[in-house]
Amino acid sequence: MNCRDCQSALPDLLLDPSAPSNTTTRAHIDTCAECRQELAELQATMSLLDAWEAPEPSAYFDQKLAVRLREEQEKAPAGWFERLRTRLLFNTGRQFRPALAGALALVLLVGGGTFANLSSLHLGNTPQASATVDDLEILDRNDQALQTMDLLLDDATDDASAVPAT
Repeated sequence: MNCRDCQSALPDLLLDPSAPSNTTTRAHIDTCAECRQELAELQATMSLLDAWEAPEPSAYFDQKLAVRLREEQEKAPAGWFERLRTRLLFNTGRQFRPALAGALALVLLVGGGTFANLSSLHLGNTPQASATVDDLEILDRNDQALQTMDLLLDDATDDASAVPAT
């Protein structure tokens, strides 16, 4: 085991020294003075952390915090940009809900109209073509496909007539 692998395994050795996975790490520490010193420093740090106690907050901590918050809320921001920034950062979003609902409705109408192809409706006095005229226009546009179909049918009838009947 090299020193880099040993140093990455030192926290595991500190947390559970009797684990069977730490045998190679312990063997390396017995032979390497640098890794032994690193382990001793980590053990000293852990013992200091075990002895440390969090300080108790003062008795008036909540009141002081409330006063500071109230002072900051009552302070007027410097300019209109700063007011806008604080309004956007510290609000609940209730004043934007009607505008967002209207924007969503508009997006749904435009998207639904586009999907339903309502944007291509002819408005005004333009007469609508009948279904027959529409079918004839489709046939004109598909003339090449129909000619190909006719050629295929002609080839099929020619092949059928070329086969002698028995």
